[in-house]
Amino acid sequence: MDLAERRDVETDVYQPAEDSQLLAEAASERLAGTTDGVVLEVGTGSGYVAEVLDSALDCRVIGTDLNPHACRRARERGLQVVRADLVRPFVDDSFDAVVFNPPYLPTDPDVERDDWMERALSGGPSGRAVIDPFLASVGRVLARDGVVLLLVSSLTGVDEVVERAGEEGFSAVAVRDESFPFETLTILELFR
Repeated sequence: MDLAERRDVETDVYQPAEDSQLLAEAASERLAGTTDGVVLEVGTGSGYVAEVLDSALDCRVIGTDLNPHACRRARERGLQVVRADLVRPFVDDSFDAVVFNPPYLPTDPDVERDDWMERALSGGPSGRAVIDPFLASVGRVLARDGVVLLLVSSLTGVDEVVERAGEEGFSAVAVRDESFPFETLTILELFR
């Protein structure tokens, strides 16, 4: 599945980029062997990561997104998708793994636009405006031995995210890093 082939011109939906590919590869590797379980991809966007996981894993994959255009786009790929804000509609202990490529770019609130693409990219002033509430809520829906795979940018502050995850009862280990000219992307595996 070539990343360039997955892009299209839809402007209301976050299209797969290097961060999406990094998360899809890392999650496929880390979750290999997961069977009869359920994996949730929060913020599925175009559905690229969920589609890769659905193809690579022998388990059920569900995507969520707040953006109705993203939900439609992911459903067009044949994915099971729920329109949701983070993990709110799900019952406790529902998922063996949760995967998330959050909006992480630090953004000045004075220059933010009010549109779906801005919401897909903007992490607020610190870059953690979506990450912090996610960390506060994801433990509820995670099965006892479940894991979270979270993509974090150096622009967001990996150490700050690890510290916040610790406050929510998670241990964290970096399982993958990739450097780009303006940032380093890290995949954190969170577990209890």
